Amino acid sequence: MESEIVDESCVIRSRQVAPLGIALPKGRLLQPSLDALRGIGLNCPDTDELDRRLVYETADGRVRFVIARPADVPAYVEHGAADLGITGKDVLVEGDWNVCELLDLGFGKCRMAVAVPAPADGPDCGAATPSLGSPRLGQTLRVATKFPGIARRYFAPRRDLCVQIIRLSGAVEIAPIVGLADAIVDIVDTGRTLADNGLVVVEQIMQVSARLIANRASLQLRSAAIFPVTSALGEHRSPLCDAMAH
Repeated sequence: MESEIVDESCVIRSRQVAPLGIALPKGRLLQPSLDALRGIGLNCPDTDELDRRLVYETADGRVRFVIARPADVPAYVEHGAADLGITGKDVLVEGDWNVCELLDLGFGKCRMAVAVPAPADGPDCGAATPSLGSPRLGQTLRVATKFPGIARRYFAPRRDLCVQIIRLSGAVEIAPIVGLADAIVDIVDTGRTLADNGLVVVEQIMQVSARLIANRASLQLRSAAIFPVTSALGEHRSPLCDAMAH
């Protein structure tokens, strides 16, 4: 039997009070986000329902879920269209959003890294370990990425490199293959996609995982509804992550 964590004293059912808005990310973070919220007792829709409806309100009118692109979740939260949201740390750092980061939820773990083409003979054939190196005088290191803000901040202190950031929206792994870039900055999970495209990681920028964020005004005005959710997620984070790891 599921336990209720948001009772009538937390979220009033009056029609005059809007439901607690929670923005959830499409893609790989959606299912673990739903699992985490169900784990603390919230009545969440299944993914099939969310495939048909991008805005879902529970039958009791207490919670409204908004499904958005991960990069858009902070916008919904910052501007008050949602009180809470779940998205990746990479999205928060890239966008420099004016939201409150409440919890590291522990799932969706990966890393932001710099990758370059592997040696022609392969990484296991005695070739030198690939690196960014130091371009010749007048030569620019071209870096393709979907995260230009993170890439610029990472390379800014590097006086040994003259870097040109090339912003892409799709798969950046092909950029070195077609000669568009010398390196990429991207999210790396298992590393399989990089290997399939002849790339290897040479530098790690940051660790990434799913984060719970909140609208700053909502934290003050709707603390009675938000605090139980945040507290329960914090308490359930470790066992949830352990269960997902197996």
